[in-house]
Amino acid sequence: MPVHTPTATHTGLRRDARKLQTRQQLMQAALALVGQGRGFTSLSLREVTREIGVVPASFYRHFKDMDELGLALVEAGGVTLRRLLREARRSGFPPKDMLRNSVLIYKRYLEQNRPVFAFIVGERSGGSPVIRKAIRREEEHFVHEMAHDLRELNTVPGVSTQTLELICSLVVTTMLNAANDILDLQAGHAQSERELVDHFVLQLRLIFLGARLWRDPQT
Repeated sequence: MPVHTPTATHTGLRRDARKLQTRQQLMQAALALVGQGRGFTSLSLREVTREIGVVPASFYRHFKDMDELGLALVEAGGVTLRRLLREARRSGFPPKDMLRNSVLIYKRYLEQNRPVFAFIVGERSGGSPVIRKAIRREEEHFVHEMAHDLRELNTVPGVSTQTLELICSLVVTTMLNAANDILDLQAGHAQSERELVDHFVLQLRLIFLGARLWRDPQT
């Protein structure tokens, strides 16, 4: 009976899978420590590696330093959310329903990814300048993608690109400001949940109502 030996390709794939798994575990360990009330900038790589039972030296196979780990967390929180909200904007719902649908998608995603967004909310106004800058870049990605989609959907006709991006910036700021309230919602409080969603949707409607009445100054 022939003996099958692992090929170099299979060995390499297993090694890559283990490396990816360890990387994910390091990110989850950092989030777990932040979830215990620790500020991200107060964490050391020794604490993070100890959480998953690996030696500190192995950290450097995945991240240059703690800031780089933080950047990976910011990206992980932003990429999927941008895709989900983009799908909501392109869903074909009437504008009124599109706003509520987007709010519900955003709320659900935050609740399902509570640790990473607790990290982002905490680092957005404090902590490492490198991570704050990365969060601002993610906000800019949201703004540019939303402005592009709203232009294609003709949601706010007759305004300049600069004004449209300012409108989208207000929307993104409102979303991020609502994150704390969403994360603080207690399970089982249906009335509070409905009130929060209704208030959030109303804020966005007011932004778009003002946007539709706005006329760019004549140059």
